[in-house]
Amino acid sequence: MQDSFQPQSEFRLGQRVHFVGDPRRTGTVAFIGTLEGYSGTWVGVDWDDNNGKHDGSINGVRYFQAKSERSGSFVRVQNLSIGISLLQALDLRYRGDSTKEEEDEMYVLSASDKRVSVQFVGKDLIKDKLSRFEELTSVSLSYMGVSSLGDPGQIGSVLPNLKQLDLTGNLLSDWKDISTLCDQLQALVAIILSNNLLSCEISGPLQLKHIRILVLNNTGITWMQVEILKHSLPAIEELHLMGNNISEVKPESSSMVEGFNLLRLLNLENNCIAEWNEILKLGQLRSLEQIQLNNNKLSHIFYPNLDELHELFGDVELQGDCFPFQNLRCLFLGGNNIDDLASIDVLNSFPNLIDIRLSENPIADPMRGGIPRYVLIARLSKIQIINGSEVTPRERRDSEIRYVRMVMSNLDGNREETFRLHPRFEELKRFYGIEDNRASVGPAGPQKLSSGLISITLKCVGASIGEKPPVTKKLPPATSVGKLKMLCESFFKLKSIKLKLYLQEEDSPMPILLEDDMTSLMDLGVGNESNILVDEES
Repeated sequence: MQDSFQPQSEFRLGQRVHFVGDPRRTGTVAFIGTLEGYSGTWVGVDWDDNNGKHDGSINGVRYFQAKSERSGSFVRVQNLSIGISLLQALDLRYRGDSTKEEEDEMYVLSASDKRVSVQFVGKDLIKDKLSRFEELTSVSLSYMGVSSLGDPGQIGSVLPNLKQLDLTGNLLSDWKDISTLCDQLQALVAIILSNNLLSCEISGPLQLKHIRILVLNNTGITWMQVEILKHSLPAIEELHLMGNNISEVKPESSSMVEGFNLLRLLNLENNCIAEWNEILKLGQLRSLEQIQLNNNKLSHIFYPNLDELHELFGDVELQGDCFPFQNLRCLFLGGNNIDDLASIDVLNSFPNLIDIRLSENPIADPMRGGIPRYVLIARLSKIQIINGSEVTPRERRDSEIRYVRMVMSNLDGNREETFRLHPRFEELKRFYGIEDNRASVGPAGPQKLSSGLISITLKCVGASIGEKPPVTKKLPPATSVGKLKMLCESFFKLKSIKLKLYLQEEDSPMPILLEDDMTSLMDLGVGNESNILVDEES
């Protein structure tokens, strides 16, 4: 590898820089020196966005090792910036005039499709207020190229009332700077450091005792560093760690994570956690109410009993009644690989869980063989919010009755197997007063499903079918999909059109294709007041 040298310049190896004129294009200096066949001094940069030209080698000579095949490039010194101080950025953002580029972006289109500049009423008054730094309680300096604090002694006097600070996408890397900044800003309770590549070295206690919300998304932090940081964060309530390639939760000195006495929300989205055992290590955090695990690699969830807890974490002194996640109310699991019903049913074991996100998992995607929303509702007895949508009392009742109908239609005499596959079936059957395997509940009490009809609204959506008013019909639950297609041809007077039917469920983003002509509406869980979309084969 060609040796790097450091001439008398402002750059140094490991330094964070951005491309001149583009503070969003950030990278790390990996080489300073000359290149064979080229004159002058060049700076080798490993770009954060991987949008470079090579891996640190050119013409067969390696000058540095980039993190990916095309994240590196060589840049002239004059095309790179080492950034500005926080106070300089503050002046630019809140006291500087709008640039021509910013003003050009402020327009609307007229009726003749011409740009009309936007003039903001009261703009000068707003600008004057924002320029009085001592009154600011919230400041955003995102993507301003901040690389240093400037004179730390001035920061506290300039921003004495600052409570929230957004430093997303800057060039900060040293935890000592973060500590000094938080020490100077005594009123600060929330700081966002996302998209700053922070140093792996955290030495000595940091002055973060007032911070209640800390956002470290895409900073390269590891859980081992989190364990070091927690001693400096006695007041932390929200900790955001998205996009850091975290795959393991490694407690400092025990099998389970300790401390974080006030932590209510932990965001671990967009990481690489594949084993639920790693999440169980967080189970003794008594204030924890929300864990965000969207877009990890989880495939199975379980809730251990006492024996399993001791087997997993035998060396830890379990607190109180021992069971994990006693106060957890929200669990976001969207975008994982969960594909088993056991992982759904076990959510009933979490004592206070009421809000669950399961979208983009195979088990919750009917298009990939998963179960529809009404089955999720029926299987989850205490959940009040599913995938961001509230479960109303009426939706729960309709879903649970519909679920019982669906299970009954598939009974094959093996009741033990039915109870194993559908743990809430017998409970729901008794609750709604269903008498036998073909019963439902009507306004006058229990009645036979075989004699009861369900109301279905049919809506034409096919392009060549034309506009036709919806039709509501009462049909036997045993009506097959194929029979319903023939009825649709009669209801809407359709000829020579091959139909497709979809079940449109409340609060479901995608209708469910009813593709098996031999299956009955009851088998598919189609209940009273359902909506069926009538489309044509493409």
